[in-house]
Amino acid sequence: MKVTDIRKLSTVDLTKESTKLREEIADLRRRMYTGELDNVRLIKSKRKDLARILTVLGEALSKEAQ
Repeated sequence: MKVTDIRKLSTVDLTKESTKLREEIADLRRRMYTGELDNVRLIKSKRKDLARILTVLGEALSKEAQ
């Protein structure tokens, strides 16, 4: 997911997306440890997406607080 797409989302959508990504990462880790996951780089890309979302969410919340 690109930052330009993320910036278009509202704070409610960002929190929902972050929750969804956290669940996906947990599921991917479980699948990795059981040997079901072939592409372990997928976890890294999901973690980067989560970091992008949390960064934009933090910026949006700080703007709302001012």
